[in-house]
Order: sequence, then C-alpha cells, then structure tokens
Amino acid sequence: MGNNRYRILIKGIVQKGNRFLVVQKWYDDNIVEPYQWEFLDGTAEFGESPDAAVVRIVQEQTGLAVVVDRILYTWTFMMGSECNLGLTYLCITDMDEDSVRLSEELNAVKWISGDEFEEYIHNKKMLEDLEKAELY
Repeated sequence: MGNNRYRILIKGIVQKGNRFLVVQKWYDDNIVEPYQWEFLDGTAEFGESPDAAVVRIVQEQTGLAVVVDRILYTWTFMMGSECNLGLTYLCITDMDEDSVRLSEELNAVKWISGDEFEEYIHNKKMLEDLEKAELY
C-alpha cells in the first residue's frame, strides 16, 4: 500500500456544568473577522492515543485538567495525498472557570451555554454535528 498517510486531528469541547469553553483564534488578516471563536483543537502526535491527545491539547492550550466523557462525532477530508481523520471529544472539567490560562496562539476565552453556540460558532457543518450529538 506504500504511501498512505493519515493525520489524526483532535477537537476538544470542554464542559463544566451547563457551560462550554470557546476560544478566540486568529485565522487570517485578509478576512472580515480575522479572529474567530472555536473549540480547542490540535493534532495527535505519532504513537499517541487520541484520548491522551485531547487531554494534552486542552491542558497545553488552557491549563485545564479534563477527563474524556465520549467521542461526539468524527470527520474526514483529503489534503493532497494525506487523509485527515478528525475526532471531536466531549471533555469534562471540575476546575474553576477563572483558572483558564490561554496559550500564546489563543486570544480570548468565554464559557457559553449550548443555546449560544450559533452566536459564536459559524461553521454550519460543526453546528449540525453538535446538534446531532445533542449538545444543544
């Protein structure tokens, strides 16, 4: 099979009580809204389990300790000859909401209710997936 290449993308949706963590990330100076609200994301390292990756990514980007609740949904897309497999996890934290310490690539943080997803998340496919996962 030779050159089959996979990359595992991880998205972590952090929940505390009935609120969810969203972070503001810089995307592009050439668009109307260069900063956009998103959930935490990153890439699993070679040999790292996806469950361990989401815990690491959340900790590195926010300082929060989380436990994995479940996988909410998956997605795939091709980029050149590389297949990207995405896993979206629901993670639970019991840490104080004010204890978030953002990494340098993130601009701001908010804790929102599921009813507010559409105000912050503009990716329609992601909103459909969140609705199917019954998060709002």
